[in-house]
Amino acid sequence: MAKITAVNHVAVVVEDMEKSLLFWRDALGIQLHELRDVPAEQSQVAFLPIAGAEVELVMPTTTDSGIAKYLAKRGQGMHHLCLEVDDIEGMMAQLKAKNIRLINEEPRISVDGKKYVFIHPESTGGVLVELYQIK
Repeated sequence: MAKITAVNHVAVVVEDMEKSLLFWRDALGIQLHELRDVPAEQSQVAFLPIAGAEVELVMPTTTDSGIAKYLAKRGQGMHHLCLEVDDIEGMMAQLKAKNIRLINEEPRISVDGKKYVFIHPESTGGVLVELYQIK
């Protein structure tokens, strides 16, 4: 049986990366590990590790991406919670068996090789949840 192993990150959607870093990096003192363009998601992501997890700031790089539409509809704020799983396909099968709505029918592969999938907020009480398989 697949299981959750850790909280990986909390993603926050932002309008202005530099302005947001003034709070997260400069005011709170969380070190910026990396600032990366993610063309597959049409976004720029800042990775700020803290206590075995990360805060990820996500800014759209186009006006028609999913992140841009989310920002236009809901404004800045928490975008999703990411949980690590030991077997993403197994977890997807478990969720489907319980009629949990997935956004992705197949896992996607991130630029650094992680498998990931999103669970629709309709099935989670309003929170977009991402699942990561690291290994």
